[in-house]
Order: sequence, then structure tokens, then C-alpha cells
Amino acid sequence: MNQLKIKICGLTRVEDVKGAVAAGVDAIGFVFTASPRLVSAQQAEKLSRYVPADVLRVGLFLNQTRDEITEVLSVMKPDILQFHGSENEQFCKGFGIPYLKAVVMKDEYSVAQAERDYPSAAGLLLDSHEVDKPGGSGKAFDWSLSRAQNKQIWLAGGLNAENVSAAIRTVKPYAIDVSSGVEASPGLKDLNRMNAFVLAARKAAKQMYRERESSDK
Repeated sequence: MNQLKIKICGLTRVEDVKGAVAAGVDAIGFVFTASPRLVSAQQAEKLSRYVPADVLRVGLFLNQTRDEITEVLSVMKPDILQFHGSENEQFCKGFGIPYLKAVVMKDEYSVAQAERDYPSAAGLLLDSHEVDKPGGSGKAFDWSLSRAQNKQIWLAGGLNAENVSAAIRTVKPYAIDVSSGVEASPGLKDLNRMNAFVLAARKAAKQMYRERESSDK
């Protein structure tokens, strides 16, 4: 049985990293682009000291130059890169590190187009968006659009403890990604919300796998 992966993104404090790890996440995201959740490479390196080896460290970038990203990587090298802008495939794969490509979910063709454009991506991170604004909106999109043929799907966009079960049942993703849905305020995580989110996600995933195994018999 492949276990659902859970990622919490936008961590800025040691206590939040410790709390996320204790809650049982599989990946932690550090934001290196303009955001209330922005951390420097030096901050991320210090926070990474509290991330065990079996938890992935993800570095999020958005339309930054190769030099800017390389400078970050010289201080703190994530396990996976996450690109949220208009970066092309050649750029994304040029750092020698597995990467996720965020997909702005506009319509039913968004995923298929991304699969064609980024064949080297380790996975596609499906996110909502606001018109003329980069990055995610923190709001859920129409999950019925989340259909991939060849790539692992990382589902993001407005997830929280209340709706993550429905999201998992609908999309059946490889991983789920949350940020604002477990925050007390932008950039500051809430321990209770993180625990509730992970608990709800694990419960929904367990039920999904149980149903899948029953149907295979």
C-alpha cells in the first residue's frame, strides 16, 4: 500500500517545523520568493536541522533567475524544487534536483498541457490562482479537473482539516499540500490545525485504500 504523502508549506519558525514533524508530515516546504512566508537560505538551512532524513525538504521558487536559485542552493539544498511561475522545462530540470511544477488549474485541459510541457517533472502540483496574480490563491478549485495520466499529483489550493477528506476521495492524489489552511496568521502555523489536518488526511487515505483493496478482490 502506498501511503498518501502530506506536505506542509511555508514554515518560518523552529516550533512550526518541530510541530509539523511531530504531526507526521512527509514533506516540509520553504518559500524563497516574495511572500509572508518568505525565508532566506540561511533561515531555511537552520530550520532544516530540525527536519529528519525521512522528511523531504522542498524549496519553492517563482520566476527567479538561475543565479538567484543557485545562490540559495549553495547554502541549503532541498530534496525537491517546486516551481510556481512560468519557468520552462529546460530551466526546471537544469539544477540536477527532482522538481515539481505547479499547475494553475484553469480548466479541464490544464493537467494534460502540463504533462506535455514538463515530461521530466517528478510530479505536478495542482493549485488554484487569482487572475493576474502569481502563486496560489489559498482557495479550492474544481477538483473534478484533476486528472493526470502520467504524473504524480500533488493537490494544493484551499485545503484544510474540514475539506481534505472530500479532496482525497475526489482526486485520489499522490500527495496533498497545505499552507494557509493550517495557519494562525500568514507564515505562522497553528499546531492544533496541523495535527487536525494530518489526522483527517490519514483517516481519509486509509478509507480510500481500504475501498480500493476491497474492489480489487
